[in-house]
Amino acid sequence: MSPRADRVGPPSGGPAFARARALVIGLDHVTRYAVIGAMAAMTVLVVTQVVFRYAFSSAIDWSEEVARLAFVWAMFLAIPHGIRRGVHVGIDALFVKFPPLWQDRLFRLSSALAALLMAVIFWFAWQVTLYTWPEMMPTLNMTAAVYYVAVLLAAVHSVLHLVLLTWGGRDTWSEEAVA
Repeated sequence: MSPRADRVGPPSGGPAFARARALVIGLDHVTRYAVIGAMAAMTVLVVTQVVFRYAFSSAIDWSEEVARLAFVWAMFLAIPHGIRRGVHVGIDALFVKFPPLWQDRLFRLSSALAALLMAVIFWFAWQVTLYTWPEMMPTLNMTAAVYYVAVLLAAVHSVLHLVLLTWGGRDTWSEEAVA
């Protein structure tokens, strides 16, 4: 018996699925480095601010705001990566009791519903972004809506992942799907 004998079917929908998967892989690659950059910027700014406060009895006015912004962007850009790896909180006590075919169907249904939810989040984040666009940050010459732009990007990226999971099923990101 093969290690994936419970697999329901092929993880792909042909060449269109492979192209969509490649697009998401490329987007993941870009956002992975954006998350790393944002976390690095946040870390450097917080450490620098601590050194300035305690060693020089001084402060960098804008560092807290930029560190907060970097944290928000890192967290929202990381959400789709958690979807891809299936590491977000889930309860599967009942799910695992079903046969593999029904598990696959339920997985696809929940992925489709989650994609719909992320589309709703995008819509509301768009509205908030437009509403807050005229507001400026206290220490930066930048719109406060930039926080919500991270939500918009995370929602779109998450929808792409969830649509791909709806299309390809549970094995979308398995090693077999790569071949």
